[in-house]
Amino acid sequence: MKSAAFPKLERNIIAILRGLSPDAAVEYGKALFDAGIEAIEVPLNSPDPFLSIERLVAALPKSALLGAGTVLTPAQVDRLHEAGGTLLVSPNIDASVMSRAAEHRMVTMPGVFTPTEALQALALGASALKFFPAIALGAKGISAIKAVLPADAIVGAVGGVSEKDFAEYAQVGVKAFGLGSSLFTPSLTVSDVAERAKAAVAAYDSVFGRQS
Repeated sequence: MKSAAFPKLERNIIAILRGLSPDAAVEYGKALFDAGIEAIEVPLNSPDPFLSIERLVAALPKSALLGAGTVLTPAQVDRLHEAGGTLLVSPNIDASVMSRAAEHRMVTMPGVFTPTEALQALALGASALKFFPAIALGAKGISAIKAVLPADAIVGAVGGVSEKDFAEYAQVGVKAFGLGSSLFTPSLTVSDVAERAKAAVAAYDSVFGRQS
């Protein structure tokens, strides 16, 4: 069984809100969505992450792609499903996690670093690949691995990536990005995050154009 297909978003940007608190989740989530970022990931090493996800799901349009990062066990997949999340991001590739996510028809983006891991993730039905940490591989490293992957594989760069890197990665066919500290930290105000989101959206559109 495969994961759900990666949805068609206007921009393939996933906001990684590590450290987000439930009380602030809706404010930040709306600011990001209003700026043009439709996908949000709350890492599970954040405070009460499933409550944050529940609140985001309730507050944002159904077109938003919402879920969790740092998902490591099938039990966490089940809890994510209960919270209403449909996006599963992990730092690794784990067959039991992928299988459970497929049962719930989630969009999956497991972390990979080598050709072996990337091909294993695709064989397990991954919706997209999260090359992590991208800062260690760089665009050239990802490009070398992409050469042995199916042409239709969706490749994302995550880890040490900001909107300043979009053009470089675009040259090697990377069109999806996970933005963490360049976009959000708990110390930033909602206004700060909104401005950073607008800058990321403008940079994405200048490189890729609108996807729909």
